[in-house]
Amino acid sequence: MADRKSRKPKPRRGRNGFLDVVNAMLTLLVLGMLVVGGVILYGAHSFYATGPIKTDTNFLVERGSGVTQIAESLESQGLISNRLIFQLGSWALKKKGAIKAGEYRITANSSMADVLNEITEGKPILYGITIPEGYTSWQVVSRLNEDTRLVGGIASLPPEGSVLPNTYNYDPGVTRQSVLDQMIAAEKKALADIWAKRDPSLPVKTPDELVVLASIVEKETGVSTERGRVAAVFANRLRKNMRLQSDPTIIYGITKGQGALGRDLKRSEIEAATPFNTYQVDGLPPTPIANPGIDALKATANPDKTSDIYFVAAGARPSDGHLFAATYAEHRKNVAKYRQIERQQSAAAAQADADATQAAKDAIEAKQAASAGDATAPAK
Repeated sequence: MADRKSRKPKPRRGRNGFLDVVNAMLTLLVLGMLVVGGVILYGAHSFYATGPIKTDTNFLVERGSGVTQIAESLESQGLISNRLIFQLGSWALKKKGAIKAGEYRITANSSMADVLNEITEGKPILYGITIPEGYTSWQVVSRLNEDTRLVGGIASLPPEGSVLPNTYNYDPGVTRQSVLDQMIAAEKKALADIWAKRDPSLPVKTPDELVVLASIVEKETGVSTERGRVAAVFANRLRKNMRLQSDPTIIYGITKGQGALGRDLKRSEIEAATPFNTYQVDGLPPTPIANPGIDALKATANPDKTSDIYFVAAGARPSDGHLFAATYAEHRKNVAKYRQIERQQSAAAAQADADATQAAKDAIEAKQAASAGDATAPAK
């Protein structure tokens, strides 16, 4: 009996071992959750913390870039502290697909959250290129080539008159050809609209001829209010089978639109029978002589109702405009007025040059006299 009382029950090792494993796993799970939570808290804190940049900085999001490439660029430029956290933040906020191409202004001390918000919801910096009215195609391409924010080359010089002068916005890094294509598309659309609303009595047969005539109007006057009247003169001349007699057409034939002539026309150039010399050939020149603006196109499509067939400059400055006439006799009077203005201005310019020359001589003589001890010389 004593032996039976001294026996002790054996421990149930299998059950206790299972509990130990469960406890260990729970402990690891809790630790893991604490670690993950700590990582998440650290990442969130870093994502929303003040950023490393001290001054406002521009950042370019290139077209077609993914969030990984953008994060690497931001980190390499010192705009964020950790690209992985930036990527995770964009994923967590579901903004990976909302990033827009363009150049953005990142303000000083911006957090990663601020940067992400700027490139997904902010407005890119607008850059533009302006083509003035009356620019030739050669000048258009030159201006595109000078813009260092654009890339690539121009496939070929666009036909004269195929570009619509205007200001065109673009994202940095786009190709020059794409911007030029935008200008050409704008011209086609504008021309189609204007041609559809033209004066039915207009003495041009096609939209291309309208552009040729509008380019001459554009180059003949820089005064917007008289474009319609200048267009009327040329339209009236075409109806009467009179030659256009436009100096800008001769100049274009000489320069081919590659810069200014830089001098007055010579008599030999006015008398030369070239395709662009409208003093010598009938009708329109073979091509436009520039890219007319939309106002010149509209004025040419619907010119003023006048009987004018002549005009001459009213003064030496383009802003002085022109004097118009319906008869040759009236035109000769206007020419005489212009010649008188020219003579007066030439005389005034010559007198100003003479006065300046004499003043220079007087200054030298006074200095020499004073150096020689002449008490009557002006003090230095």
